[in-house]
Amino acid sequence: MMNFDDLYNQYLTQFNDYVIKSIDCSAFNGRESEGFYKIMESITYSLTNGGKRIRPILLLEACRVCSGDPNDALPLALAVEMIHTYSLIHDDLPCMDNDDLRRGKPSNHIVYGFDGALLAGDALQPLAFETVVKSDLKSEIKLRALEILADAAGPCGMVAGQVMDLDNEEKYVGVDDIKKTDFLKTGKMIIASGLIGAACARADKIKTEALEVYCRNIGLAFQVVDDILDVTGDESKLGKPTGSDFEKGKATYVSLLGIDEARKFAKSLTFDAVKSLAIFGDEAWFLEELASKLLYRES
Repeated sequence: MMNFDDLYNQYLTQFNDYVIKSIDCSAFNGRESEGFYKIMESITYSLTNGGKRIRPILLLEACRVCSGDPNDALPLALAVEMIHTYSLIHDDLPCMDNDDLRRGKPSNHIVYGFDGALLAGDALQPLAFETVVKSDLKSEIKLRALEILADAAGPCGMVAGQVMDLDNEEKYVGVDDIKKTDFLKTGKMIIASGLIGAACARADKIKTEALEVYCRNIGLAFQVVDDILDVTGDESKLGKPTGSDFEKGKATYVSLLGIDEARKFAKSLTFDAVKSLAIFGDEAWFLEELASKLLYRES
């Protein structure tokens, strides 16, 4: 039986190879222009800038654990990562989080300017949906994937969460307020990854709902750990400065609960995530270990 690191690295290599192949200029069938080459340089810079690829790997594994073929899900995984990458590019802009570093490298707007970064994010959104539409998957799978992705990324999901996150900097908020924000800003795209993977495998309602519960819990735990790392993390491992939340006077799980209680909260969420996978039996081993790895991550 393959161990966690082997399967994770297999997914990672497979996905990264697929990214390079998909954004190669020759894949665009003669539609290139001068503007195309400039924007693709900016897109490629951010889309290939490493990262753990949690969302695409989660999507591929959700497909596998529901008895589907992860190879079939690669276009869907790429679409999710394109949306995630656009959100990171825009998050780093001065009007948002104003971060100059992303994964240890200059943020997109530092390299390509504010206009280049803004347009790269704009271009990644339709490119994500085009990637789904032009895949070889059955029409009903593509339609369901598009529906899930649009809901998670748009005004009912990630964008609404970003609006709330910015608003939270200007007023007192409690833990419940942060949870609502994080569910939308971070959680919905993680949930979407699991749901799209399940849809690709044509999973039944029970398995789909189990994955949704799992993803909801690891998504929130992920943000709690992020808040902890902003206080305790090693900048060389994080690839960005720590303490940014404190400098902005931003309420976090750490500022409201303290580090020890925040850690307990993250562990409780992880426990609930793993418990939700019982229906999959031994096949859930990778997702169980993924939840643990995310809980104890250092970056």
